[in-house]
Amino acid sequence: MTTRREFLSTAGAAFAALSASNALPSGAQAAVPPPWSPIEAKPRLAEAYGLRIHAASSYLASRAVKQRVNRDETNHPNYIGQFHKTLPHDANGIVSPAAYEALVAACRAGDYAMLEAVPQALGKLANPLGAVAFANEGWDSHHLMVDAASSIDSAMHAGDMAECYWLALTRDVPFQDFPTDPLVLRAVADLRTIPGYGWVTPTNVFRGRLQGDTVGPYVSQFLLLDIPYGPMRLSQQMRVPVPGNNWMTSYAQWLAVQNGGVAGTIAYDAVLRRLANGTALAEWVHSDFSYQGFLNAALILLGYGTAALDPNNPYRSSLRQGGFVTFGGPAILDLVARAARDALMAAWFQKWQVHRKVRPEGYGGVVENTLNRGVWQHENPTLLASEAPGAVYSRYGTYLLPMAYPEGAPTHPSYPAGHATISGACVTVLKAFFDESFLIPQPKVPDRDGLALLDWTGVPLTVGGELNKLASNCTLARDTAGVHYRQDGEQGIRLGEQVGLALLSEFRSLYPEPFDGFRLTTFDGKVITV
Repeated sequence: MTTRREFLSTAGAAFAALSASNALPSGAQAAVPPPWSPIEAKPRLAEAYGLRIHAASSYLASRAVKQRVNRDETNHPNYIGQFHKTLPHDANGIVSPAAYEALVAACRAGDYAMLEAVPQALGKLANPLGAVAFANEGWDSHHLMVDAASSIDSAMHAGDMAECYWLALTRDVPFQDFPTDPLVLRAVADLRTIPGYGWVTPTNVFRGRLQGDTVGPYVSQFLLLDIPYGPMRLSQQMRVPVPGNNWMTSYAQWLAVQNGGVAGTIAYDAVLRRLANGTALAEWVHSDFSYQGFLNAALILLGYGTAALDPNNPYRSSLRQGGFVTFGGPAILDLVARAARDALMAAWFQKWQVHRKVRPEGYGGVVENTLNRGVWQHENPTLLASEAPGAVYSRYGTYLLPMAYPEGAPTHPSYPAGHATISGACVTVLKAFFDESFLIPQPKVPDRDGLALLDWTGVPLTVGGELNKLASNCTLARDTAGVHYRQDGEQGIRLGEQVGLALLSEFRSLYPEPFDGFRLTTFDGKVITV
């Protein structure tokens, strides 16, 4: 860990370089106001320069990473394992090979004009150039990595797709009913037969696998409690789609959406409700802005006062000073927003430049073509052994994945999930600034219908556990909607953690306070100091 004092030698060298190169033009020197003279100003400028050079040098000295891929793009030349929404498709949903290859070439080139020339059916691609953008803080997005996306031939893909089918079928079931609902129990029994899903039980089904995820209510307290919002207090009630909100269950509707169309308009309940079932939670992550849930969590935690701050915060025990620009509310809120943006850059690189994995809705069309339309495209034996595709067929007459959104998935590839990567980065920042062992005062749980908040009288709920749960809620809700697989989320959260840790490491060196570093618990349960 490098301290500010250790930067002085770097700063001195930088100062000499600045002087030799006339880095401060005469006009800038003359503009320095009293009481500083230009000579007095340069050491501060040199130290700031040294800090940046040191951070950049540490990245340059690290090993280059080799990204891992699943090879579906070469093993399946019709590109059924890849993302190609908004591109032209034939009547069987197979993308025009020339169009897909033009997309890949344009992505690899990082060229705006080439992307403009990619053949289009309807709709717009979601910012492929975000994959090659730069940031001047944290690790470069191209230097981070995740596991290879699961191949469409794999048992992992089969389990994740089966879970998506069951999530769609159970969206309207209240979370409180999961341990006893017959359809949910049927999903549990089926998922447990799939390799990699033996951990599923009636009490943890459709939950995350982070520390705290299975403790207490399904939904994190940070998605339930009122939010202190400046002079206002916001109640977390929202409009929720009416039951039976399912889209793209007919082939014509599915194909139109693959070509960039929209299937219809959601009908909403007239009564505002809490997050009491999968339909409501899927809608929350349909309309939220990038870091909304984590901004809300920060505001709730700041409302608890000094007692909720991390014990390492130098102002928690100060008798004379309070944090503000550093270690205070403005600093925390700023870093949460920065983490979200950096996380999206990391996710977008993986999505467009590395994996380009098909969304669940796209693979649902492959299953439908193969099993119901006599157009063989792909068979995953593990998925065919699952009850999930048949359960969907029994209800809708197709094997298409029922979607929560009429536009289906966003127009960018599936792996990793953007919501998940933001979740991992923002929660990592929040765990660094707040006491993970702090108990949530007066926790709540929604009733079955989401009409009221009831007192939670079960086990105490900690900040750390509820932050982890918030990350999982915002991640798995996208699976519930049908737009992501579990692997997209679990790997996205860990990619986001890398982003958050890099950001904290860089900012730690910029603080003038006596400070031993940020202490937090990683998503793997390790206590570390940054």
